[in-house]
Amino acid sequence: QVQLVESGGGSVQAGGSLNLSCTASGFTRDDYDMGWYRQAPGKECELVSAINVDGTTKYGDSVKGRFTISRDNTKDTLYLEMNSLKTEDTAVYYCATVDGHTARGQGTQVTVS
Repeated sequence: QVQLVESGGGSVQAGGSLNLSCTASGFTRDDYDMGWYRQAPGKECELVSAINVDGTTKYGDSVKGRFTISRDNTKDTLYLEMNSLKTEDTAVYYCATVDGHTARGQGTQVTVS
């Protein structure tokens, strides 16, 4: 069974940091480009950051310089380090394969106040 499970969300004050993790099972995650997405209430889902199988990364304009994506293929885990958090970063954060159909996690809530 293909599964992605996020963890590390929570509540933090503006300016603080959180580290998200996403653990994969049921498929070989290092064969896929992976991404972190987020959806805030009343807004569309947006790509926060992505990392390709070759390690190439990209970031949404709103998080550049504040967030860092990484992957540990030995642990089948994807990470998102979030610093200098802003209230507008409040959302449910999902990890997913960039192809849009292989796997997506259930999400973890991040609340910045």
